[in-house]
Amino acid sequence: MKRIIIIAAAVLVTLTAGAESRNFKLGKWVEIHNAIMKELGRSYVDSLPIDKIERAAIDAMLANLDPYTVYVPEEEQEDFQLQIGKVYGGVGAIIYKPTLESNVVINEPYAGSPAVKAGLHAGDEILTIDGQSVLGLDSKTCSDKMRGAPGTEVKFLVKKVWTADTVEVVVTREKIHLPDVEYAGMLDATTGYIAQSGFTEGVADEIRTQLTALKKKGMKRLVLDLRGNGGGLMQEAIRIVALFVPRGSTVVTSRGRDPKDVQVYKTYEAPVDTKLPLIVLVDSGTASSSEIVSGALQDLDRATIMGRRTFGKGLIQSLKPLPYGGQLKVTTGKYYTPSGRCVQAIDYSHRNPDGSVSHIPDSLTHEFKTLKGRTVRDGGGITPDVELDMPKYDDIVYSLVMRGIVEQYALQYVREHPSVASAQDFVLDDYSGFVSYATEKLPEAEKSKMADLKEEQIRPLIEEEIIVRYYYQEAGVQLRIRYDKQLQQALVSPTI
Repeated sequence: MKRIIIIAAAVLVTLTAGAESRNFKLGKWVEIHNAIMKELGRSYVDSLPIDKIERAAIDAMLANLDPYTVYVPEEEQEDFQLQIGKVYGGVGAIIYKPTLESNVVINEPYAGSPAVKAGLHAGDEILTIDGQSVLGLDSKTCSDKMRGAPGTEVKFLVKKVWTADTVEVVVTREKIHLPDVEYAGMLDATTGYIAQSGFTEGVADEIRTQLTALKKKGMKRLVLDLRGNGGGLMQEAIRIVALFVPRGSTVVTSRGRDPKDVQVYKTYEAPVDTKLPLIVLVDSGTASSSEIVSGALQDLDRATIMGRRTFGKGLIQSLKPLPYGGQLKVTTGKYYTPSGRCVQAIDYSHRNPDGSVSHIPDSLTHEFKTLKGRTVRDGGGITPDVELDMPKYDDIVYSLVMRGIVEQYALQYVREHPSVASAQDFVLDDYSGFVSYATEKLPEAEKSKMADLKEEQIRPLIEEEIIVRYYYQEAGVQLRIRYDKQLQQALVSPTI
């Protein structure tokens, strides 16, 4: 007993000494920083751009930690809240303004938005906002003028896309929440499908509602599509797992810097169905809360994870208030799946071009066991139970998309076609017209590459861009399903 007390005392002394050393270093550098700024203020030869250099210093300091610890000043709060919550006050439309001297084009209105309620359509051109001409204004300035508190009005002078009439349109702003469930429906008589794009507040309730509706339509198995889902609120991830597992199941554990800072998160709501066969689709864009869901369902042997290895973000961020209305989004811990593995990439500073983790040899990872004894590994992301073939695109396809040529063609198509068939039936009827349009828009150095363009690669992207401008995002997902070879492969692959 005496030996244990001595060891415990020694550990306490070591921890105390470490804390004191850390506090001394912190105080030292704060003092040095303040002294430098005071001296610059007194002695620097030119006027001192204080805001600029201080912001640069803060950003550079945080960049040496991890990619997710960032400073958000007061003036950036609205954009930050839109990023994390997908909520803002406005008219509910994506706009396009190619140059300072062009009009604002309604590129894509959201279903049920104030813009749609006011009769605005993709292709309509906004000439003035609250009486001010948009000529000479950049896209961000115009977007900012269209945003505002819900219940307030914004007045547009609009040139209508199909009649060329100039009309005044008054739109009452609303709280716009971009949907996390992009589409829910039946793929066939017994297979349900839910495409989820985020984890903002309330998405678990929406998925619960959709599950109930799909079961009434005869669903006997479900595909939950988390491809490209970058995550969001951890609590929503826990609640989504709760839909499929018994109450009281462990979903995720978080651990902070202090060894005592451990929290275990279990499901506390009644499930919808604990036996429903479940396929979860993932890829290199599946991150954070999406990895909590896929990792937990894999560890609990509740779903077959299919696709490609996920992004590998196992870090937890918290928001801390700062003076003058700012916030610090700071990494405060790491999360672990029920089997005990951390999905955080071993080295998150070196990633593939798409942001995903590079291959990690098994010698650097550790084995863990699922509920039924299957072997899974840590080291970066969730490795799927079944790997699916990646869609392949040639460089010319990436160029046409990244340069906005596919998007611009879709708007041109809208101008020439007041209506089109539904998502289930729509087929591009003028592929050669797109080729001519794209060839004209490309730089001279790339025009020759159009000879190598494969129609089967670009056609689905064109048709999706067109259909969302008539029937909104849900129709885009419906059309995407038609060409989704990964999904088709998943439906015939063996499950656990």
